[in-house]
Amino acid sequence: KVKPQLEEKEGKTFDVFTAVEYKSQVVAGTNFFIKVHVGNDEFVHLRVFRSLPHENRPLSLHGYQKSKTKHDELTYF
Repeated sequence: KVKPQLEEKEGKTFDVFTAVEYKSQVVAGTNFFIKVHVGNDEFVHLRVFRSLPHENRPLSLHGYQKSKTKHDELTYF
């Protein structure tokens, strides 16, 4: 659901977009930190926010880090 948001911010499309690892952090909702394979040896780390159920908002891309590798540790940012 956040792929189009990242594509818009980066100004390109990703043929490959596969989550390979994630961590979560409970706040007033939930932050998900997701390592995504975007093709070749490229990975992107995403910070995605899911609001509380009663707020009824869609998933939101709150930040990302590009130029990551498969072996880069997924950390909170």
